[in-house]
Amino acid sequence: MNLDDTITRIESALGEELLKLDRKSDQRLYIDMTPMAVREASRLMLGGLGARFQIATGVATREGIEVMYHWALDREGFVVTLRTLLGYEQPEVDSIATLCPAAEWIEREMWELLGINFLGHPDLRHLLLDDDWPEGNYPLRHDYQGEGAS
Repeated sequence: MNLDDTITRIESALGEELLKLDRKSDQRLYIDMTPMAVREASRLMLGGLGARFQIATGVATREGIEVMYHWALDREGFVVTLRTLLGYEQPEVDSIATLCPAAEWIEREMWELLGINFLGHPDLRHLLLDDDWPEGNYPLRHDYQGEGAS
């Protein structure tokens, strides 16, 4: 399967939930989607396309919190990134940890450091910060002003 075939399958699966395709090169594709589409798109990447989960990243931006799931299609030689933007008011998205257990810890990290609620996550508890870390205080957000700040 080549990148064009992959794009066609993803477009077909996501429909109106797909917001934008950004083909950076023959080896790199970014797919912007609504938060509601992340779990289904991940299911397609893992089961339908045989992709390997690499990592997920979360970044606080001016517009909101950007969450990216990076998938490698090793035989085809390219990487697909599923990307969504969450608002600061209620940053939540369905967890993919039950589909792909390798995502469990990185979602936990993003939960505690960025304040993203991963709906359906099997074990949202502190991984890096102390258990008594102040709720609502997220070190990787722009408004963070040090431990204990509110």
